[in-house]
Amino acid sequence: MRLILLFVLALASLPVGGAPARAFDTAATSAWVYDMTTHTVLMDKNGNVPLPPASMSKLMTINMLFEALKDGRVTMDTTFAVSQRATAMTARGASTMYLQESDRPTVRDLIYGMIVNSGGDACIVVAEGLAGSDEAFAAQMTERARALGLEHSTFQNSSGWPAPNHLMSMKDIALLSRRLIEEFPEFYPIFAETDFNYKDRAPANARNRNPLLELGIGADGLKTGHTSEAGYGLAASVKQGDRRIIFVISGLTSETARAEEAEKVAAWAFRQFALKTVAKAGVRLAEAEVFMGATPAVGLVPAEDLKLLVPALVQDGVKAQVVYSGPLTAPIAKGDQVAELVIQIPDLPEARVPLIAEADVPRGGFMTRLTAAALHLKSRYIDGAPAS
Repeated sequence: MRLILLFVLALASLPVGGAPARAFDTAATSAWVYDMTTHTVLMDKNGNVPLPPASMSKLMTINMLFEALKDGRVTMDTTFAVSQRATAMTARGASTMYLQESDRPTVRDLIYGMIVNSGGDACIVVAEGLAGSDEAFAAQMTERARALGLEHSTFQNSSGWPAPNHLMSMKDIALLSRRLIEEFPEFYPIFAETDFNYKDRAPANARNRNPLLELGIGADGLKTGHTSEAGYGLAASVKQGDRRIIFVISGLTSETARAEEAEKVAAWAFRQFALKTVAKAGVRLAEAEVFMGATPAVGLVPAEDLKLLVPALVQDGVKAQVVYSGPLTAPIAKGDQVAELVIQIPDLPEARVPLIAEADVPRGGFMTRLTAAALHLKSRYIDGAPAS
């Protein structure tokens, strides 16, 4: 039987009054904002719609190269050849690190060229070096995206150059950004680099285009994007205190609009949501009935401190339910996951947190089991019998 216990989690005093946190309406045509610390989606505006990602799709090319580094197929000092197709990207007007066919850039050079310079030429060099051709690499990118759970991503090339079916959703870009942060901590700091000038060829174009990096707000990545079809976009990550947010915006009308909107989104995400510890690890939140146990109930506790984001202007307490299938049957081991805490916070998605048994509950002795069995039979066959 599915049992539900209702209660309210107490919160520290919060300011009241004003408009709700969700009132912010970004000028971006699509956006997805995610709090990594609490795994909370703060904003979803057309987040699952596949759109032209422009250079933000270079994050997938970068991911593929990071994976090759991690599994030993290449090292930071491995050199790649530069094809005419790669150097042609500069002539086409793509972002570039100004490679020439006589160059033999290292993987380290190419990573900096893709991240800091947004080099389309660097992407093609990586694609051809790893997969033989840009087309074969794009197919591998799409296959890998599916394996990573990026459901709305299809790649036609490594560089983000406009193509009919070269598409990503803002959510997919954000999830990919999270992967780069979590899975490749040894490489991720490169996203915060502001300058890279390969062989001193482009001092005027060596700056990282990420408009947040030099604002002193904790921004440390990830990637800008722009085409006439996609507009101006940005995948960004900002860390302040114990919180890190990732957000992706697209469809802005200019570099200035992108910079202004990115700063607004970051400020909103940090200032309109408060991080609260609403339950401590090991502290009992409720108890569940136990069948045939040495004790009739067991405490339910979170395994670790439970931290939640709460809109700063919420006036009521966070509502929660403890849900479990019960009564639980002994024996129960301390630490077994036996229930779930379902939390509802105004203007945010429902959160579900596992609860564990506070202590061991061994099977009861003979008389305990006999009494429990008798009560069960009475409940089923006598109390539950229809009236005559």
